[in-house]
Amino acid sequence: MKKTIITTVSRTALALALGWSASAALAGEIDSIAILAPEMGTDMGWNQQGVDAAKAAGAATGVEVVVAENLGYGDVRPTMRELAGDGADLLIAHASGYNTAAPEIGAEMGVPVAIVDSPDKLAAGTIADYTASGSDGAYLAGRLAAKMTRTKVVGIVVSGEPPSWNNMSVAFAEGVKAENPAVEVRYAVIGPAAYSDAAGGKRVTEAVIASGADIIFGEGNGSSFGMLQAVETTPAVDGGKAYFIDVIGDKTSIDKGFLLSSVVWDLTPVYTAMINDLKAGTYGSHNYDINLADGSLHLLKTANIPDDVWASVQEIQAQVASGAIVVEKKYDADSVHAMVTTVEAN
Repeated sequence: MKKTIITTVSRTALALALGWSASAALAGEIDSIAILAPEMGTDMGWNQQGVDAAKAAGAATGVEVVVAENLGYGDVRPTMRELAGDGADLLIAHASGYNTAAPEIGAEMGVPVAIVDSPDKLAAGTIADYTASGSDGAYLAGRLAAKMTRTKVVGIVVSGEPPSWNNMSVAFAEGVKAENPAVEVRYAVIGPAAYSDAAGGKRVTEAVIASGADIIFGEGNGSSFGMLQAVETTPAVDGGKAYFIDVIGDKTSIDKGFLLSSVVWDLTPVYTAMINDLKAGTYGSHNYDINLADGSLHLLKTANIPDDVWASVQEIQAQVASGAIVVEKKYDADSVHAMVTTVEAN
């Protein structure tokens, strides 16, 4: 395990240094949280957004943050026990594959946990879910893609079919069809849990581009780097450039002119709310989400989007934010498959 400790002065250290009793000094206080990420927090995606948001939330609330990263997708129970034993007041299990182990270890160690993709496990004082829907942003991405496609075919490439990916895939497809019903939506899955499979991301994206798509909506974590590489090196069927719409993070710093946009998630307000709820004694009374209204969810503007197209998308965003357009959340894979044409890439 690679563990990075964000150095701060905890309230415990202050209390001991001043000769106070820990129980008196720390009553109702939250001193530290820990986030567990399956990959490195430098992926410009899910892991980095989670790690960066935890640090920002910790800084905003005066709470120490411990980062355990690159843990993989196997059994993380020993790491969770270690972090809880070291005094973490909240374990943020930042992977859908951790949503069984985290509640178990939380109950065993008496530590509240935050999980994803299991909103039904909400439990007062102990468990809350932050399955970030992202659907409103994905809908806007679909409207953008339909406005800009030349071939009238767009593609969705996913690294798996967890609820959060399914929800955005449906919303993207709905956005495409709302903008232009004649645009086709092709769809391909790299694998059942191919989140870090960059080579697979490249291979499958190449196949979707070959099927006619000139804009790819990619949901992949580490595999998204392969998707972007495929877009950079594979012309569309009309001979022009293909473009990539990312999710969660911002790859502008490595873009070579092929990044069209990204559905960016900022989890800082989510983690900040968790910490404040823990302090208030209301943790586990509700789950958490991201939204357009507070900026925790937004569509990235790049130089590849013409000003008139962006202005049109912003008008649509205002309609979504106001409730004039309602994007229904659907988390099952069947809902995705009903709206797309599957491309076999193996």
